[in-house]
Amino acid sequence: MRDLEKYKGIIPAFYACYDNEDHISPQGVRALTKYFVEKGVKGVYVNGSSGECIYQSVEDKKRILENVMEAADGKLTVIAHVACNNTADSMELAKHAQSLGVDAIAAIPPIYFHLPEHAIADYWNDISSAAPDTDFVIYNIPQLAGVALTMSLFAKMRENPRVIGVKNSSMPVQDIQMFLQAAGDSYIVFNGPDEQFISGRVIGAQGAIGGTYGAMPELFLKMDEYVKAGQLDKARKIQYAVNEIIYKMCSAHGNMYGVIKAILKINEGLELGGVRKPLPSLTDEDAAIVEQAASMIRTAKENYL
Repeated sequence: MRDLEKYKGIIPAFYACYDNEDHISPQGVRALTKYFVEKGVKGVYVNGSSGECIYQSVEDKKRILENVMEAADGKLTVIAHVACNNTADSMELAKHAQSLGVDAIAAIPPIYFHLPEHAIADYWNDISSAAPDTDFVIYNIPQLAGVALTMSLFAKMRENPRVIGVKNSSMPVQDIQMFLQAAGDSYIVFNGPDEQFISGRVIGAQGAIGGTYGAMPELFLKMDEYVKAGQLDKARKIQYAVNEIIYKMCSAHGNMYGVIKAILKINEGLELGGVRKPLPSLTDEDAAIVEQAASMIRTAKENYL
C-alpha cells in the first residue's frame, strides 16, 4: 500500500546554493535545509526548476542531494528531481537518489526535441527502473518543457506501479481535476503555480510544490491551514498578498530566484549566493525591489499570521 500522506502538504522547491566562485555550497545547502525543517514544511523538492537544474552537472546534483539528506535527517519528505536531457545521466541520478533514501524521484520530459509520447514514456520508465524501490512523480510543466502531459500519456505511465502522481505546473487549474479524475485516490496531484495555490487546492490538489514558498513558507502554510478549515475568505486574502509579492519579485532585471535568495539573506540571514549563468544576476537597481519584496513579506506575516 503506497503512503501518500507524506506528500500531502507544503513542499518548497529547493534553491541552488552557491559560494563566491559559483560552486555548490554545501554549507548553504545544509543551512537552507535546516531552515525548512524549522519552518515546519512537509518536505522539499530538490534539483528542480528552482534549483536551476538544467544548469547543474550530474556531480552538482549529487552533491546538493547528499547535503540535503544529511541535514534533513529524516525530518522532511524529500523528492529529488533527476531528469537530465539524456537517459543515462538521469538513470545515474535516480540510482544515486534511491541509495540516499529519498521518498520519491521526479522528472520532466526531455526538452528541445519534441519526442513522441511512446519515447517520453520510455524515458520516464527507464529512469524509474534505475530506482525500483522509489516512488516516481511526473513533472508536468509544458510552458518550459515544450511538451504537455496528455491523458493518454498519463494512462500509459500509470502502468508503472512506481508512478504515484503528478507535479502539475501547467497553468489551467482544470488539469489538476482531469488528472485526479483519471487516476483516483491512489495517486496524488501537486499544485504547481504558486499564484493559483488555493485554486489548485480547492479543485483537489492534495499537496503543493512551489518555487516561491521558500521566501515565505509561513504564508503558504497558513493558506493551507485555512483551505483545510474551509475558511476560504481568509485564504484568499493571503493569496492576494502573496501574489503581489510574487509580482514584485518578478519585476527585477535579475532572475526571480536571485531575488528570493537576496530576500532570504535580509529576512532570514541565509547566505545562498546568486544564480548561475545564463540566468541574469541582480543589478544595483534591483536592490530596491529586493528590499520592497522583503518588507512586503514581513508585513504580510504581521497581518495574517
